[in-house]
Amino acid sequence: MNKKLYSPLIFELSHPGRHGADLPDYDYGTRGGLGSHLLRTTALELPETDEPTVVRHYTNSSNNNFGVDTGFYPLGSCTMKYNPKVNEAMVNVAGIAPLHPAQPTSTAQGALKIYRTLEKYLAEIGGMAEFTLNPFAGAHGEYTGLMVIRAYHLSRGDETRQRVIVPDSAHGTNPASAAMAGFEIVEVKSLADGTVDVKDLRSKLDETIAAVMMTNPNTVGMFEKAIPEIAEAVHKAGALLYYDGANLNPMLGVARPGDMGFDVMHINLHKTFSTPHGGGGPGAGPVGVRKGLEQFLPNPRVIEKEDGTLDIDFGDDAFGRVSAWLGNFTVYIKALAYILTLGKDGLAQVGPLATLNANYVMESLKDLYELPIAGPCKHEFVFDGLRDKSTGVTTLNIAKALLDHGFHAPTIYFPLLFHESLMIEPTETETPETLDAFIAVMRDIAQKAKTEPDEVKGAPYTTPISHPDEDEAALSPKLTYAQLK
Repeated sequence: MNKKLYSPLIFELSHPGRHGADLPDYDYGTRGGLGSHLLRTTALELPETDEPTVVRHYTNSSNNNFGVDTGFYPLGSCTMKYNPKVNEAMVNVAGIAPLHPAQPTSTAQGALKIYRTLEKYLAEIGGMAEFTLNPFAGAHGEYTGLMVIRAYHLSRGDETRQRVIVPDSAHGTNPASAAMAGFEIVEVKSLADGTVDVKDLRSKLDETIAAVMMTNPNTVGMFEKAIPEIAEAVHKAGALLYYDGANLNPMLGVARPGDMGFDVMHINLHKTFSTPHGGGGPGAGPVGVRKGLEQFLPNPRVIEKEDGTLDIDFGDDAFGRVSAWLGNFTVYIKALAYILTLGKDGLAQVGPLATLNANYVMESLKDLYELPIAGPCKHEFVFDGLRDKSTGVTTLNIAKALLDHGFHAPTIYFPLLFHESLMIEPTETETPETLDAFIAVMRDIAQKAKTEPDEVKGAPYTTPISHPDEDEAALSPKLTYAQLK
């Protein structure tokens, strides 16, 4: 690794004997309680630096991060929309930050009202009867929904339903969540247009199927037009239909999963409702159910008492708990702020605008990039690399070349239906100027791939780490500072 291309590690800035704080000696007696077997025998290896060096190091390092506040983030299947700052302001309202989940409910009625109000709004948006906000993330929501489905079947004494059908284009969390919930996975094929093969699905529906998991629009950005037929077949077989809410954004103001025939769904608040994605958290994956399944939702539940106050309840039919309390509360505040800010009319514009932006980008690039599925898309679309395959420029090369122009790379090599998948989702929050700039760069990369392919293959040139040997990085990863010495 060429160390001139990246910021020095904090350990490299360390000098023996240098420090940024001078604390007084501890003279309040012994710090007892720990046995000698728990005490360190060697000094803790920490960098020795002054305070300005520490501040500058981490400030400069943070400038290398990329996010929706710094540039265009067309990460397909992730809906990386802008996070309005009013959401953050609402979290910092006096009275919210000091709350503790264990305090008496009589002293937290406002917080419980926020929780209950968001549940009702999500139920209305999703066409469901009831929601729980307890799950911590989308995949956690999938697991929760599948456990609700298991509890439903067991409540009827049906123990034969041990399998879940998942399309071959599904998000990877679908089969993983089903497996975590104790189900066997059955794959259903997709047609050439990216939609589920209904004939193949019907052939796999029997008394062993507990549920069918689907995303609509699906992972290649196409709307599953046969969903009423699929819902009817699934229910006739005695199974339930699960909606993966990862792609709910283009449905806002247009359609509701509950009206399509789905029985259980989860929503990724960090996608559709503008809460931050975080670095793996904090997140939220609320789960909604149709009427007749409410009692199986996990404990605890927020309930409305006869006197109008709110309380926390533990139902006997719930399958159990998925979180210690009521999920990530501050995430719910941000989601509710987003819903209230946009209102009914504003939310109704989200789906159509997201769809418009995606089709605009797709139509502007399909002459240079291979579009394996023709026709209008919804919120996202997938190219199968460049049309001209003779250049040897791959999807990975294109993704890295984008970094030099200040754009985050789209999702690459997913879905697995195509060899050189390049999955683009612009969301509704991007301006025409931003989209035009992205289109211009993508066209420039495609043209350079024909005339100067080696230059494209050598990108990126302006990032802190330019072009590492990926095979070597995978086979011999250096995961600690000591390994870099």
